[in-house]
Amino acid sequence: MEVADMIAKSRAAQAQIEDYTQEQVDDLITAMVYSVAPEETSKMIAQHTIDETRLGNYDGKFLKIFRKTRATLMDIVDDKSVGIIERDEERNLVKFAKPVGVIGALSPSTNPEATPVIKAISSVKGRNSIIVAPHPRAAKTNKLIVDLMRDACVKMGAPADLVQAIEAPSMEHTNELMKQSDRILATGGGPMVSAAYSSGTPALGVGAGNCVVTVDDTADLDDAAEKIRISKTLDFAASCSSDNSVVLFDSIYDEMLGKLQAQGGLVVDSDQKAKLQATIWKDGNLNANAVAQSPHAIAEMGGFEIPADTKFFIVPETGWGPDHPFSGEKMTVTMALYRAKDIDEAISITNNVQAYQGEGHSCGIYTTNEDNIMKLAEATKTSRVMVNQPQAASNSGNLWNGMRQTFSLGCGSWGKTSICHNITWKDLINETWVSMPLKQPKELWDDDKLFGRVYDRMGKQ
Repeated sequence: MEVADMIAKSRAAQAQIEDYTQEQVDDLITAMVYSVAPEETSKMIAQHTIDETRLGNYDGKFLKIFRKTRATLMDIVDDKSVGIIERDEERNLVKFAKPVGVIGALSPSTNPEATPVIKAISSVKGRNSIIVAPHPRAAKTNKLIVDLMRDACVKMGAPADLVQAIEAPSMEHTNELMKQSDRILATGGGPMVSAAYSSGTPALGVGAGNCVVTVDDTADLDDAAEKIRISKTLDFAASCSSDNSVVLFDSIYDEMLGKLQAQGGLVVDSDQKAKLQATIWKDGNLNANAVAQSPHAIAEMGGFEIPADTKFFIVPETGWGPDHPFSGEKMTVTMALYRAKDIDEAISITNNVQAYQGEGHSCGIYTTNEDNIMKLAEATKTSRVMVNQPQAASNSGNLWNGMRQTFSLGCGSWGKTSICHNITWKDLINETWVSMPLKQPKELWDDDKLFGRVYDRMGKQ
């Protein structure tokens, strides 16, 4: 089907729910999640995803479709998204939510199981329709999930075409979708996000991940080691939020390294490092065949042997930038390891590593020292600082924190994106502001009050 035909059907479907009540909207998104989230259905989708993409692992895929979709629904279902959504009594303003129209959504091969669901319910929460353009490697998975949600729409009395999938994805179809939709929600590689921003359609994109996590001398080391392992190995590091570098304070370096090894981390020697580098990168680019694979598959590709209980690779590093590729995003179960004497040096390492790749995305710290948390937050060019949490499972929202649930992470101007926050339905609406006269008009300050703070340097005239 031509993209223009899909757009026409999408607009017709969106028009049918434009006047839906809040209850109708919330029932509809609940049904959409229910169509994919039951345990047996989630198991089927997880296995289908692995069979098609050969990326990540079954457990990670199952958690995303079974748990993450539920958590996202729970996070947004009670939000007010129809009619008046805010009253500002002080400024005498009222805000109405209005649909945007057709959302063009780009879905990656690394997270194709829950991404279409989360983007679809975020779109419909704002009374929009959505067309999902998948990565070609996940086209069948995308269609399977979209078809389940389409059936749910029909059962709830809504048009199936609220949710559509491009079944034969291509750059031509994706580019046309981006041109003809009303807003683009782009999750994927850098070139695709850049194309979304240059399409002429308002776009919400994500930045590159390259998370750096610090462990200081006040941290619970056992807890930190376990959570770093969880984050580093979740879905074989298919997520761009996976821990790519870990910085250990000198005073706990040896002890913490031992705990990471006890969690299944393998410290590579110089020969293994060279072979690992040649496997993860080809001609300066990430090797698609190594992305989101098990450590044993990567070792086999690289021609070296590893212990049977290896869960992730640890690569000691001292530098960053193109001459130190392990300082960049790896999309594999591989983490670079740095050491720092204190929080100031840890901040310097974080900023240098992320200036190479991943600026604006996220960083983290394991600590009980609030001063270190605030120093890290204030001095780094990052949109998220996750404290004592497994990064990959946390920065997009989870039950143990207050971050909004999403799979689309804005990275601000640092990461060449337009926003810093977690993208939700609130980014997929228009707002009408109603301004009424203040009960008591404001009075303009006299010059002494308005300009007095600069008199001593400017001179009073």
